[in-house]
Amino acid sequence: MNCLRFVLLLAIALSTVITTRAQKDDTKPLATTNAPQASTTPVANPVSSFIKQQLTRFNKNMVAAAEAMPAEKYSFKPTPDMNTFGHLTIHIAEGNNALCSQISGTPAPASEKLTETDPKDKLVAGLKASFDFCATALANVDDSKLSEPMLLFGRVPSSRAGALIALGMGFADHYGQEAIYLRLSGILPPTAQPKK
Repeated sequence: MNCLRFVLLLAIALSTVITTRAQKDDTKPLATTNAPQASTTPVANPVSSFIKQQLTRFNKNMVAAAEAMPAEKYSFKPTPDMNTFGHLTIHIAEGNNALCSQISGTPAPASEKLTETDPKDKLVAGLKASFDFCATALANVDDSKLSEPMLLFGRVPSSRAGALIALGMGFADHYGQEAIYLRLSGILPPTAQPKK
């Protein structure tokens, strides 16, 4: 009987040790993972840095969306009350120029006024130019003046932080609109394309 007790106690002890080690090993991050790790270093200028990252991302996706839409579909509107895709493209370019100018204090580029009847190439060029302007205008913007008051579009009371947030929200909103127009035209938006 003592031998049986000894074997049973030994089995329980070994089981506890093995379970404890397994639990400890499960909590360790895998050394071979390719997942990005969050940094513990504070981010300098977190608001403006984030918007600049978004600018890079949405520049790529929004220009690609404008390029993906066939020229004959620039007059497409999903319903009679909605704007055309061409109008949306102009709206994005003008919004980029206005907000990036106001945020940075840099005069918006003097360019020829775009119209919905302009060819696709001209509208896409205007869109690309607006993102190029934003990249240049925001290059030296930091978070030191986030509380500075301003009127967005000359009428909406805000702050420099509010203008940066509005710019980022505009990127997401307008790309979503482009994606809907593309899908309704039977085209996958850039972010829905299969990975190559």
